[in-house]
Amino acid sequence: MPPETPTDTAKARAPRHDGWGTLRRFLPYLWPSDDWGLRGRIIGAVALILLSTATQFTLPYLLKWAVDAMAVTGPRVITFAMLFVLAYAAARLGGVVFDNLRNIVFERVGQQATAQLAEHVFNRLHRLSLRFHLARRTGEVTKVIERGTKSIDTMLYFMLFNIAPTVILLVGVGVIFYLNFGWPLVSATALALVAYIWVTRAITEWRTKLREQMNRLDGQALSRAVDSLLNYETVKYFGAERREEARYAQATRAYAAAAVTSENSLGLLNIAQALVTNLLMAVAMALTVYGWARGEYTAGQLVFVQTYLMQLFRPLDMLGMVYRTIRQGLIDMADMFRLIDTEIEVQDAPGAPALVVKRPTLAFDNVRFGYEPDRTILNGLSFEVPAGSQVAIVGPSGAGKSTIARLVFRFYDPWSGRILIDGQDIAQVTQASLRAHLGIVPQDSVLFNDTIGYNIAYGREGAGLAEVEQAAREAALMDLIGRLPQGFDTEVGERGLKLSGGEKQRVAIARTLVKNPPILLLDEATSALDTRTEQDVLATLHRVSTGRTSLSIAHRLSTIADADLILVLNAGQLAEQGTHAELLRRDGLYADMWARQAEAAEQVEEAAE
Repeated sequence: MPPETPTDTAKARAPRHDGWGTLRRFLPYLWPSDDWGLRGRIIGAVALILLSTATQFTLPYLLKWAVDAMAVTGPRVITFAMLFVLAYAAARLGGVVFDNLRNIVFERVGQQATAQLAEHVFNRLHRLSLRFHLARRTGEVTKVIERGTKSIDTMLYFMLFNIAPTVILLVGVGVIFYLNFGWPLVSATALALVAYIWVTRAITEWRTKLREQMNRLDGQALSRAVDSLLNYETVKYFGAERREEARYAQATRAYAAAAVTSENSLGLLNIAQALVTNLLMAVAMALTVYGWARGEYTAGQLVFVQTYLMQLFRPLDMLGMVYRTIRQGLIDMADMFRLIDTEIEVQDAPGAPALVVKRPTLAFDNVRFGYEPDRTILNGLSFEVPAGSQVAIVGPSGAGKSTIARLVFRFYDPWSGRILIDGQDIAQVTQASLRAHLGIVPQDSVLFNDTIGYNIAYGREGAGLAEVEQAAREAALMDLIGRLPQGFDTEVGERGLKLSGGEKQRVAIARTLVKNPPILLLDEATSALDTRTEQDVLATLHRVSTGRTSLSIAHRLSTIADADLILVLNAGQLAEQGTHAELLRRDGLYADMWARQAEAAEQVEEAAE
């Protein structure tokens, strides 16, 4: 089995986002400058937080007064005690109402902020270079987005509706304890809170590292599962089910071990927190009982202290989870912002105009390019494709044929030289306008997991049924669609795998016809097809290329023998050019390639006989 390659090395070396810095970057999503409706909801939620906190401050007083009233006899006292008890119940109900109204008011804010950030990340991913997407695993990227978006709403809830009210409650309880009991109880409460926060932070920091390890292993397990399932046929071809199961099992077991350690650490955190809170409760109750024995306090003050401490402990009991959730939320959000911060390799020039094509010519002017600095693919390549002509590019493997298509679509920018369409440098125009004038039928036509009609209409936004049917007719797809019970509504499956190779190619051709571009690129569009299907698809391609400028990148020379001009590449340079007959008479590289392919074809025929 090949050695494993760590997939998170770059992530591990990437600079970590500062917590406050991450929050500052998120605030514009939470407090949008152009939406006063959402701002009003935030203000309303804050007002409801203050009302809820105010009712919590009144509860212990109402309970204390009721208990003290019960210590005295008389009809009027009973009435007061009853009123205090009813007021206590009403205040508790009011607190619940305020809390839920706060959630209702704020819910739209949190969901819209989450949606906007998720859309921003998704849009950014589509603007990143092909190099980024070839280097990253799809499963890991989707997991980063999933964790980041899920953490936002929970993190906001805890920060605004737990941390903020708890801080207000702490200050208020400190003042009330000082006014009613003096410094001893305030000091004991403050000391316990410091100890509680320190213990919680120390253990939670340790747990955060465990959580990061869990996330890494979880992403690794998901990426292996997605990678294996996407390559289902390859796994079957090589009988590698056990190998894939072993790789996935290794990742899931590592994740399970990390999860066990993380959950066990949670038990330790809960024990440490309970020790601090119960010690404080014991000290506070003992001080109150001692004061009662000396005649300084009433029985109601014992309930008073207990109620305030219980109210204080309720949010504090969640402090570990809250801190961990916020901490993890910041980490997950930072991962999303790291995706947003990924440099866009290919960008429009400032103020770039739209490409205007009157004569769809295509030219390479001394273009040098390579995917890596130490390996040059195209070395000073120059050629021209006249408007309305059908030009083919051939050459040995590694000559740079497919690289040309990627450069024309501007998935990469050349190191030097220019690529011109109708005399305009494509690096100086907008990418959207450039690609609007280009169509391609790739070697591997990958389709969306949707219907045939959807995949054909994908060629141009807003394409109608009549245009889809016309494109399908021109791509010789109507016989297939007529045989299918659901016609255009037939699902094509993951990456179009429910269709044959020839059917997928025809759908790709129809999709390009809906786009109706003036320049057409055919990137070895028939190399994966059998001879009969290839001839059918070639006839379709020749028909749809009429009247357009087409550039065919071919491996089989027989498929481009009738091209107006054939360019022969070798080692990233133009070695020969001419028509099929001219190149054969020249007896150079093209003639040698033709002879080799003809000999191979004869050997296949002899073997078949």
